[in-house]
Amino acid sequence: MGWLTGALAWLADGAHWQGADGVPQRLLEHVGLSAAAVGIGCLVALPLGLWLGHVRRGGAFAVATGNLARAVPTFAVLVLLALAPSPFGLGTTSTLTALVLFAVPPLLTNAYVGVLEVDPAAVDAARGMGLTSSQVLRRVELPLAVPLVMNGVRLAAVQVVATATIAALVAGGGLGRIIVEGFGRQDQAQLLAGAFLVLALALAVEGGMELLQRRVDPLRRARGRQRVAADAHLDVRSGSS
Repeated sequence: MGWLTGALAWLADGAHWQGADGVPQRLLEHVGLSAAAVGIGCLVALPLGLWLGHVRRGGAFAVATGNLARAVPTFAVLVLLALAPSPFGLGTTSTLTALVLFAVPPLLTNAYVGVLEVDPAAVDAARGMGLTSSQVLRRVELPLAVPLVMNGVRLAAVQVVATATIAALVAGGGLGRIIVEGFGRQDQAQLLAGAFLVLALALAVEGGMELLQRRVDPLRRARGRQRVAADAHLDVRSGSS
């Protein structure tokens, strides 16, 4: 268990938590890069996936795009971008581009499937009430698709956080820099400490996104309000009796 003791000792050393190379700075870089990649991925993939699901077309395109992006190794994309001329090359732009491409598949696929699987009866009823196509998407299909859409966002966020570690391989920052420096110095304690930090961040993102997914689900909120109303009604009846 010497490796574990060494990693814990490295994490307990206050010197590793200070300065430009300290854990807080590397964590901030990692979170910022991951958030930017997921945010850009959402802006690109979610509107397209929602629209394709709404018009009930382009399913093959959405699935094929997702499968193709999953089949291409992120590291290979990163190396190609790093070797490319400006505006790519070594640096944040290449890493961010590779991570965005990695985030798109679950976002696009889940948005498409989420809207596609909405009960057609609910859609027909909304159209029978005179709602326009955009109103049907906004008021009916999107609320019902939220669980699957948010599940795609959660998957993308966790995958990007874990994969952003490779940013250090092309002169990027983040927690991966700790791991790469540990390799370079043959410092097993630092290497494992960096791995633990990445693991802890990924688990924290997983838990946070799970809570967010529950909070933004309109159907879950509606069921919660119904339970509260039912409990209040029972309390009133109990008090009156």
